[in-house]
Amino acid sequence: MSEQPISPQAPQSGSHYVNPVYPHTFADPFVLRHQGFYYAYGTAAGNADGRAFPVLRSLDLVHWQSLGHALVPPGGTDFWAPEVAYRDGTFYMYYSAQGIDGRDHQLRVATSADPAGPFVDAGAGSVLVPDQPFSIDAHPFCDDDGQWYLFYCVDFLELEDDHRVGTGIVVDRMLDMRTLEGKPRMVHRPHEDWHLFLNGRTMYGNVYDWHTVEGAAVLKHDGRYYCFYSGGAWEKDNYGVSWVVADHPLGPYRRPEEGGRALLMSTLPERLIGPGHNSFVASPGGDETWIVYHAWGPDRAGRRMCIDRLRWEDGRPVTDGPTASPQPAPL
Repeated sequence: MSEQPISPQAPQSGSHYVNPVYPHTFADPFVLRHQGFYYAYGTAAGNADGRAFPVLRSLDLVHWQSLGHALVPPGGTDFWAPEVAYRDGTFYMYYSAQGIDGRDHQLRVATSADPAGPFVDAGAGSVLVPDQPFSIDAHPFCDDDGQWYLFYCVDFLELEDDHRVGTGIVVDRMLDMRTLEGKPRMVHRPHEDWHLFLNGRTMYGNVYDWHTVEGAAVLKHDGRYYCFYSGGAWEKDNYGVSWVVADHPLGPYRRPEEGGRALLMSTLPERLIGPGHNSFVASPGGDETWIVYHAWGPDRAGRRMCIDRLRWEDGRPVTDGPTASPQPAPL
């Protein structure tokens, strides 16, 4: 693919950065580190050749080059939230596509020998959960023992405990990089007022006050598994990031002891709005963890990629983000 250097939206020095770190629409950003480079994949409009998902490359998480678009889609009309895993010389892209065989969003997998693509979908055999009418936001996670798991989102219509009707997160063990065990377990469902997506939403032949948690991203810290998620309405200012925690990737997952505390929320309404759908990546030196997320600008022209440090205080994840002032660059 051709490489086109793109100037950041705000001046970026060698020692500081300003969010957003990329000037164009780049929603649901996922960053993979491979052989000293960072590769970012995001949700945005396709290119003239029909490819989906812009892919960027960086050495420092601050200065990014465009490498074009990564996925050769097998038809379809709408593509969301790519994430990429690497195993045994092959890169696997997990994403959702709408409009294939007349169906709503379904999770699929495509492969490439290069992190920049092209990623090619194998057709019908690439559908990961064919029995679900709607599935999105795949997040592959590899545990320390080499076992892979896939976190993803489906819809829940039944009421249990204090859960709300809407989109939630499940996890399944992966038998290989293309095949799930088929025994998904619930990770987290919406239960807070700020998880509201839309009142009076018509879905599945009924009308619901629809709530949403989505965009799983898992970190292992001090032997426990933290599943971060985004909740609320992606296009509104109630969108934000929180987490649940478990002692095993398959759960059960518990809410934070301090209640529904959020990691990221819209604290900068004049600069960054609705921060969420994040991924995590190590800094160039490997000693820091960075959260990569999208946020709207005040012009509402598109969701753009932002980064901030993640740290731990008394076993709790903390970040100063969303930030829109100059910050020390990743080390």
